[in-house]
This record gives sequence, C-alpha cells and structure tokens, in this order.
Amino acid sequence: PVAPPSRPGARLLCVAAAACAVTLLGRRGAFVTSPDAAGRAQVATAGADAVASASSGRRLVLGGAASAVAGLGESLQGAAPAGAEEPEAPYDVVVEVALGGTAKETKSFTLKVHPEWAPIGAAQFKKLIEKGWFEEAAIFRVVPGFIAQFGLPAKAQSRLENIKDDPVKVSNKKGTMVFATAGANTRTSQLFINYGDNAFLDKQGFSPFAEVMGDGLKVVEQFNAEYNESPNQGSITSQGNVYLDKNFPRLSKITKMTIQK
Repeated sequence: PVAPPSRPGARLLCVAAAACAVTLLGRRGAFVTSPDAAGRAQVATAGADAVASASSGRRLVLGGAASAVAGLGESLQGAAPAGAEEPEAPYDVVVEVALGGTAKETKSFTLKVHPEWAPIGAAQFKKLIEKGWFEEAAIFRVVPGFIAQFGLPAKAQSRLENIKDDPVKVSNKKGTMVFATAGANTRTSQLFINYGDNAFLDKQGFSPFAEVMGDGLKVVEQFNAEYNESPNQGSITSQGNVYLDKNFPRLSKITKMTIQK
C-alpha cells in the first residue's frame, strides 16, 4: 500500500530489517515494504492512520530496527530495563564523530541525558554505551531541518530485546534525542536527534530522553547529508559497515561515546 504525501515534506517508509517490518515516515511522499503478510497488514494500518491524520500536518512513524535490530549477544538479552521509580540524576555523554563528507575531521559534542524525562530509554542508552554499541556506527539517515538517525551497529550482531515505552514528558524540540520505534514497545537501539522543533511527534509517542548541549548543535548539523535517506536499514542490519563503506563511503560515523562520571 502507498500513502500519498500530506503536504510537501511527508513520507512513510517501512524498511525490512531482518525479520521485522520497520516503519518510517519521511518528508516527501510515502512507500512501504514488508517481509511477510503480517508485516504488510501492520504497515497498511500505519499507512491508513497516516492518511487519516494528514490534515493535522506531517504524520511520522520513524523506523527503528524494532525487534529485529541486532544485539551484542547474551549480555544484552533478557528483560527490558524496568525504569527506576526514582530515576538517577542527569549526566553527560561526550560523543566523538568523524564528520565524513569533505570535512575529514573529528569533532565532539556533549549530550545531557535526563533519566527523569524517560527512565527506561535513558537506561537502555547507558547500557548500550557501556557495551560499545555505537563505536564506528554510521549516522545513516540525515534529513536537514528534520532529523539525524543512527544506532545500527558497525558489525552485524544478534537480536536485541525490545524495551517498553516511556510516557512523553518533554516535547521533541530542536536538539533533543529520542529512540526510534516501529510501534508500541518496540524501541531497541536506533536513535534520532531532532534538527527542528518536531512537536507533532509528541502525540506519536516519541519520548525524548536527552538533549544536545551548547554549541554541540553546530557539530550535529555538520553530519554529512549527501545520502539523505538512501542507505537501506535491512542491509545495514545484516552487513553493518561492510555495506555502508562500499555504497556510502562518506557517511558521518560515531567513533566513541564516553559517559562522564
């Protein structure tokens, strides 16, 4: 099924990642694909919902890798983070990025993680950092004025468990970071940073848990956007950077994330 664009800058994209349909709505039109009948039915429903809500502006369901996103093995398996009743205090994460493109330099920016905004998401993010999940991971989807998306690992990994959703306590303002999702309770590892004030995502259940600090936005806005939404998430999931380096060699990549004690 294909949903028409609601206005210039709305597109629904579902990319098959491993064995699960991954649903995305981008900015200019809409198309969906899915690996099986159940996936097609689910995506058709998402597409119908997008059309029905077109009058309210841009409708988006960002594609996370859902339950098919790769994992780091048994150390990340099992129950999803429960989210403490009393979240830990906010903390900083320094992100080092090879900008790619023609820049050929590495820069860094700081994220402020707010467990009080979304404790389950914040706990998952911390767990992934500690396992080295994001090292050399590409920022594979960059849509200027909208979002920059990453979180699929550099090397193909085993399957990750989904985590439960957090209530939306903070709006999707410019500079906030959020888990992508393929529906209710399907967050795993894919993340996006809002390039604009995307408040229309709030009602979709996208719950920010961190924000880019200070001049860090100047670095984030330098992520290489030449490939836009071209990289295939299914191929990234199954092949990692082997696929990306061959077909999209100038992507920006995260080299390291460090939690500040």
